[in-house]
Order: sequence, then structure tokens, then C-alpha cells
Amino acid sequence: MNTQFDIIIIGSGAGGGTMAHALAGSGARILLLERGGVVAQETANWDPVAVWKDKIYQTTERWLDERGKPFRPYTHYNVGGNTKFWGSVLYRLRREDFEALDLMDGVSPAWPINYETLAPYYDRAEALYHVHGAAGDPTDPPRNPFPHAPVPHAPNMATLVAQLQTLGLHPSALPLGVIRPGEAGGCVLCNTCNSFPCQIHRKSDTEVCCIEPATAHPDVELWTHARAERLHTNSAGTAIESVDVEHHGEHVRVTAPMVIVSCGAVNSAALLLKSANDRHPDGLANSSGLVGRRYMAHLATMMQSFNPLRVNRDEFQKTVAINDFYLRGRNTRFPLGQIQSQGRTHGIMAKVVVPHLPLWLYDAWVARGVDWLVMSEDLPVHENRVTVTRDGRVQLHYQPNNVRAHRLLVAEMKRILRQLGFWGTITFNHGNKNTTHQCGTIVFGDDPRTSVLDRFCRTHDIHNLFVVDASFFPSSAAVNPALTIIAQALRVADHIRGQ
Repeated sequence: MNTQFDIIIIGSGAGGGTMAHALAGSGARILLLERGGVVAQETANWDPVAVWKDKIYQTTERWLDERGKPFRPYTHYNVGGNTKFWGSVLYRLRREDFEALDLMDGVSPAWPINYETLAPYYDRAEALYHVHGAAGDPTDPPRNPFPHAPVPHAPNMATLVAQLQTLGLHPSALPLGVIRPGEAGGCVLCNTCNSFPCQIHRKSDTEVCCIEPATAHPDVELWTHARAERLHTNSAGTAIESVDVEHHGEHVRVTAPMVIVSCGAVNSAALLLKSANDRHPDGLANSSGLVGRRYMAHLATMMQSFNPLRVNRDEFQKTVAINDFYLRGRNTRFPLGQIQSQGRTHGIMAKVVVPHLPLWLYDAWVARGVDWLVMSEDLPVHENRVTVTRDGRVQLHYQPNNVRAHRLLVAEMKRILRQLGFWGTITFNHGNKNTTHQCGTIVFGDDPRTSVLDRFCRTHDIHNLFVVDASFFPSSAAVNPALTIIAQALRVADHIRGQ
């Protein structure tokens, strides 16, 4: 077994998988570590009972909340990371998201880079991940055309779009990463996209778009069931020398002159904290004291509107966005957030959330429902943080903020749905146990006193250690973070190649 490489990448999700693809063919010998295995292409991929009730793909790991109570995070350890289960919404941050922005509960901080810095990498990211979309919503930043036309609205959604327009709103196409939708051999636009792995590999996840082509290069080696346990520095604490890995139950030490951590905002922070040593007693690269702090997760409320007289026959309804309230609410000067249509809910999914009624009643309900997601920005609060207990367990201390704005947006959407003729709406959110869209725990910036990473995601304290996932976000914005992770990964890879 080879244990010496030029670059070690820890984690194969949107950050790590994209980095592996972008650095493949550079001449560097690359080791990509993934703590899980490959998600099999099997009938269970599209089975709501297997995915939602039995949770066969979700980690069984338990984290601790701020009270020390165990909970099961919604996260997945497998090749491609959580991208295997995402809904493929690939938004650019709005131009204003890179600037300081007044929110109802505080100030969303500026980024050290601006929209124009990432714009060419957004172009490349959209091409790499087969993004289908169209410009036209009120918050669109300046941009080149999408690489692919938007996914057409299904009949029921097309009717709702027309009705939304009569209300003076500006519904727009969701930017979706799907491969050849509606074509022979392409995406079949099914009702199992959100939170389901794609059985036919036509969702633009990182395994399909990046890891499979990257590992075709002889200089890229993928280890599955390989969990990075600790990073070791040199005696001066200025460089990473090796990584301890548990690989198929055996302990291996691997070395490389460059290490890229891409485990997700929670686990990347946890790995740096677990790797504390005499030179870095509070965790690696933590001279600022910010590793693990400023955890953010969007305020996200899932909504299902219901009309018992209307059967919804759409299979794929996740094509509509409403950004009218993104920068300013109807009766407030503050931003509220974004509204998206969502993939179809199945009866068993509703029963898992609210288990008290018979399944046939849920099936009847969801057949007459339309699903939405209302999402608002979460602010970077010092007390919201990831820590590691003495026995090595992840503990998440988190309380959502900017709650008033989110409540206004939920109320706004309920008002809109009533105007569209829906009789009622059911809502659900994860509250203080939200681990989706996690970001912010290893923030980037120009000042080592107030940031952990520089503009290219290299740690200020350790010259050969990079962190490339949503950890680097100074703010969470109110759109899905994935495309920004991918774009920054491409930018960081260009920087590494240049050096």
C-alpha cells in the first residue's frame, strides 16, 4: 500500500470531490479519503420507506446538542458526500451577499472577495455540474447565460407560476443540476430527487460529475471506508506532516506536502480541534480562537399547501423560485429570504415527521399537496459552535437567529398560498438541530486575528493546510451553498496549480 502522496484530500463531497477533479492531471499524486463507501445503484435508492423511514443511507452516528443530549444528524458518509442526497439546486450567491448587509437581527458581514471574483468560477461550476436555468429573477447578479436551458415546469406548477405572476410576483426558474432531463438516457424527472440518491446517476452529484472522471487518472487514488482521525504537524507546528487514517479497520499513517480538509463545516472543525498538539493547544490553525465558532445553518421551513379538491399530478415540481423578498420584505426594509418549490412528499415521509395518523390519510393528503421551502439567512454568532468532547464526540451548540425575518417570510408565503386557493398549510423545520447547509466554522478573511483561512482557503497558521468546504463562509446568505463551494474549490485549485 502506497502511503506517500503529493496531496491528501479528506472528504469527497462538493469541496473535496471538486478539488480532486480540478487537480487531477496536474502531475501531483493525489489521495482522496472518504470515510464511507459507494452508494449502490439499487431499488432502495428510490424507495421512500428505505430512505425516509428506515434511513438506510443516513449516518447512524450520534452528535450531542448543547445540553449534551444525543441526536442523529442529517448527514451522509459516502463517496460524493451529501451531494448524493441533495435536491440539485445550484444557486450563485447574490451580488449583495458578498457585501455587509443589514438583517433584522444584526449585520451579515462582508466577504473578503466580491461577486466578480467568483463569477468566472461560477461559470465553470455550472458547466461542470450541468446546471439548467434562466436569468430573470429580481436578484440576478450580472452573469453569462446558463450552460443549459431551464427544466420546464410541470402542468400544475406552470398554472401556479401564472397565478403568482398575476399577484405581481416574479417567479423564476430554479437552477438545477440534472443531466439531460427528459432526453433518452437522461434524467427522468421523477418524484424521488430531494433527499434520494439517483438510481440512474443522472443527478449532478459530485461522484458523477467529478470523482468518477478524476479517478480515471492514474495519479488519483480513492480510499473508501477511510476515516481521517488526526493531523500531525512538524515540531515547529508550521506544516502538516502526516495524517492518521483508519482504513477498513486498520490504522495507517499517510504523508503529503499538502493536505486539503473537506469534511463539511462540522467535521472539518472537529478534525482540527481533535488534532491539537503542544504548538496548537486549542486545535490546529486556531490562533484566532475561531475554529468551530460561527456555525450557521439556514432557517429553513418546509411547507406543504393543501387543497382537497385538487389532485396534484406533477411528478417533478421542483422548478420554481420566488426571490421577491430576498433583499427586502413587503412591509420591511430588511431582507427576508427565498422561497423554492420542492420535490414531492410521499405519504411515508409525512408520517415519519408526524406519526400519529394512518398512512392512507397521509397518502391522500400529499396527493393533493404542493411542497415548498422557505429559507432565510442565519447570522454568524460567536456562541454557535462545534466542539469536541473529551471522548472525541462532536457537540453542536446552536440556536437559530434572524428568526423574526424568517417568521415574516413564512407568514408571507402562507398569505400567497391562500391567494392561490390552498385551504391550509403544514410547516416543519429542524430548529436547533439543523445540520443541512452547515457553514461558517473555519471562516476565511485577510486578518489572522479575525479569520482562520486566507482568501484561497489556506490556514494562516499552517502553510500547507487548506480547508475547502462551506466552513470558509463568513455569512450563510439565503440560497443553497453548494455552487459557491464548488466555485471556490475551482478557484483554490487554480491557485494551487499556479504555485
